[in-house]
Amino acid sequence: MLNESFDVLKRLVDTPGPSGYEQNVQKIYREEIAPYADSVRTDIIGNVIAERNPSGSPRIMLAGHADEIGFQIRYINEDGFLYFGTIGGHDPVVTVGQRVNIHTATGPILGVLGRRAVHLMEPEERAKGVKLDDLWIDIGATDRKSAEEIVAIGDCVTYAQQMEHLLGDICTARSFDNKMGVFVLIETLRLLKEKELAASVYAVSTVQEEIGLRGARTSAFGVDPIVGIATDVCHAMDYPGADKKKVGDVRLGRGPVITRGANINPKVFQLLVQTAKEMDLPYQIEAIPTGTGTDANAMQLARSGMATGLISVPLRYMHTPCEVMNIDDIENAAKLMAGFCERVTTDHDWTPF
Repeated sequence: MLNESFDVLKRLVDTPGPSGYEQNVQKIYREEIAPYADSVRTDIIGNVIAERNPSGSPRIMLAGHADEIGFQIRYINEDGFLYFGTIGGHDPVVTVGQRVNIHTATGPILGVLGRRAVHLMEPEERAKGVKLDDLWIDIGATDRKSAEEIVAIGDCVTYAQQMEHLLGDICTARSFDNKMGVFVLIETLRLLKEKELAASVYAVSTVQEEIGLRGARTSAFGVDPIVGIATDVCHAMDYPGADKKKVGDVRLGRGPVITRGANINPKVFQLLVQTAKEMDLPYQIEAIPTGTGTDANAMQLARSGMATGLISVPLRYMHTPCEVMNIDDIENAAKLMAGFCERVTTDHDWTPF
């Protein structure tokens, strides 16, 4: 990955954007994709839609969601401790003892997710699982008044982790899921910049995926495409104890993952595989017999239906502060997506038969 591309990925991943609070992430997306698009607009819910060759046919919608999991401040007690609700799905065990940033009107404030020390628990308490309702955020305030001078009810919270290199091409970050997908959209349009396209391409950075695929649902209705490709993360299974029988043998560094199943149009799947082979790109196949739980779900069911595909990137430790990914897989996902768009012609028939 080029240094300038890595810098864009890092900016996206490090910028806070829980569901409903994606505005700063979307600002970066608009700035970075504008040079490669004919037009860029933001809809009423916050999706950012970049258009390329809008007079072409058929319409292709590309989607990656800009939101991450997080928390939201709901109550401040008399001693200045902050209580919160969750945005998206969290494993309570992971949250204990984490540092977090509360994103206030005047900037981020560091806090700590607190819990009663294990030494002070009864034996039966220690055996119980962690409950998020039993946790609080400690910012060092002495009382409610001093806390309320800084923090407001409704402020969002993210883990205080930044994107960093591990060994080789492996990186860790708190929100590859799914600002990585937003980066893939930017790279896809960059790769298509000088290409002759039959299709019109709408690269949509969607919002509120983590709380119900909301942005994909509204943007798919508005764009009204025939074909759609979502990009998101999927579970890598190359770590101790992973049960490959449940997911498949998906690994970091072996390329993007092309999904096959009920959520996926067979002809879209076939063209994605053909594209990967023709471009000599590494790829993996994942079988998902039901809905995928990604923007592809909402896209498939928009209006009278859409021929959908899903390009995923393998990820370890999903929905934790230390998600792990191979950045070469991200770059190859963008190449695959761009190659697919180039190969779509006006006479494609996407009806499965």
